Amino acid sequence: MTSKKIVWFALGFAFTVIGSLIKIPAIVGSVGLDAFPSLVIASLFSVGMGGIVAGVGHLLSALLTGFPLGPFHLLIAFEMTFCVLIYGYLYQTGKKKLAAVMFWIGNALISPIPFIFLLNWSFFIVMIPSLMIGAAINIVVALLFVRVFQERLSRVIKRGD
Repeated sequence: MTSKKIVWFALGFAFTVIGSLIKIPAIVGSVGLDAFPSLVIASLFSVGMGGIVAGVGHLLSALLTGFPLGPFHLLIAFEMTFCVLIYGYLYQTGKKKLAAVMFWIGNALISPIPFIFLLNWSFFIVMIPSLMIGAAINIVVALLFVRVFQERLSRVIKRGD
């Protein structure tokens, strides 16, 4: 692994921790702005790296709130990784709007479906509004960040700084 990749991983994890401290009101305290760094990395650099940052980032976010869903956070980390992989693939193939919509649907509506069976319908229904808002904010912040910094970051990456 190159030192450049290590730095981007570290930045991704650092911004994930910062984003995880900004919470969306929900019955479970792990809904926050922890996904936007992985979306940025998947957009600008590497889909795989973005997926790893998403999965580990969710676990860091859950750690900061005391793992309110216990081992279910491993499932959520896997789902986050998968959602970011799809997002990154679509984004890098030029389907930016579809990438945003698919991440929103996957993160806010599809990912909580297993909790209908693992917990109950009530948990699913109560979580949906918070997840919808959280996913939308994460997407908007990521897209704004990419738009503002894409040109500057691409120059830095090409130079190898």
